[in-house]
Amino acid sequence: AVMWRAVAAVTAPARALCRAPLPPPPPRRQAVSVAMSPAAGLADERVETRVAGLSPGQSVTLRAVAADERGCLFQSCAHYRADSRGELHLGTDASHGGSYTGVEPMGLFWSLAPAGMERPYQRLVPRSTGTPIKVEVCVHQGHSLPGAMPGPLVAKAEVERWFAAPGVRRIRLKEGGVRGSLFLPPGDGPFPGVIDMYGDEGGLIEFRSSLLATRGFAALSLPYFDFEDLPKVMKELKLEYFEEAVRFLRRHPKVKRPGVGVIGTGKGAELAFSMITFLPEVVAAVCISGCSSNTVADLHYGEMTLPGLRFDMNKVSVSDAGVFDIFEALDDPTNPANSPCAIPIEKAEGHFLLVVGEDDRMWKSSLYAELAIRRLRQHGKENFELLSYPGAGHRIDPPSTPFCQVALDRVLGVPVLGGGEGKAHAHAQEHSWRKIQEFLHLHLG
Repeated sequence: AVMWRAVAAVTAPARALCRAPLPPPPPRRQAVSVAMSPAAGLADERVETRVAGLSPGQSVTLRAVAADERGCLFQSCAHYRADSRGELHLGTDASHGGSYTGVEPMGLFWSLAPAGMERPYQRLVPRSTGTPIKVEVCVHQGHSLPGAMPGPLVAKAEVERWFAAPGVRRIRLKEGGVRGSLFLPPGDGPFPGVIDMYGDEGGLIEFRSSLLATRGFAALSLPYFDFEDLPKVMKELKLEYFEEAVRFLRRHPKVKRPGVGVIGTGKGAELAFSMITFLPEVVAAVCISGCSSNTVADLHYGEMTLPGLRFDMNKVSVSDAGVFDIFEALDDPTNPANSPCAIPIEKAEGHFLLVVGEDDRMWKSSLYAELAIRRLRQHGKENFELLSYPGAGHRIDPPSTPFCQVALDRVLGVPVLGGGEGKAHAHAQEHSWRKIQEFLHLHLG
């Protein structure tokens, strides 16, 4: 009995220990997640990107990957560090490296560029407005350089960037000689009418028109060569073609009277100068990176001809990387010998919005805007606004359109320098898009 009492005395603490509650297990770390809002939204809207579940101060690389309709891959990356709660918010946290630096909520989108295995100098622009561009955003451990193998994947999410809101109608146009696409907002209207044109790349480019329709405009995307039965090359242009497009749009039952607007980039901006000058139905012109002299192709209207300034290919320089710089190549519009090319914009009764990037290397759009303003003021006109953006390049598109400092020229088939710096260009796109809509609403109702 004494022996059993001794054993019991020894084992009692052990039994008590077995009955004691076990200490709680260490808290399980939540999985890393990336949330993007809206998951499906319009291409000109901001996306909120947040990462959670990281360790405090953890270094990660965010990568964005997208493909165009032909399957060409585009990607971007940025280096971030998690805050004290293990979280990241691209709206307030700065990138420390990669494709861009600083606080750039949409940096992963506007810095998308052809992936290493792809042909360089391609643009990521939609050829079809009915399908979204899908962008996958991945979170990787550690900081990896652009083009390098990224660290282990810890989270990913996908967003869709749509170019037309639900209910926007696209009507393919074959009206008389006019070709293109008319985009109408949902509802009965009437809506302010706008003709939308791009430059000497030719063909039908619709994504800005569909976004304009999403924002309440009846927008006619108007090609003027290299589309269907239009001339294959831009040898000469007849203003009557553009006049027919204006009259079609004005007559449309869903378009507000009395006047319509026009928006153009590059050669399209120059045509916008001519349309508001010679066609009284055009009452507002947005001229992005345009020249107020006629260039390249002679422009005819009835008995009148405006000859085109020419490009002197001897003034083109080519870098060691094979990039063409045509900045100095266009004939000088201030040379008195070229005065017949000048568009008499002082005759316009409507209003101009001039949009230029001060680092445009395609041509001297800042100088051309100055010449246009000087000409208007010499005739007592103040019917213009100027948006001039330091650090922006040639092609100022709707927000978050990927920046492309050098792009393949469709006609020449060579890479041409457009100029600009990514961050400044992206900010110019965002600011000007808002101002363009305000300008068109003001003058078209």
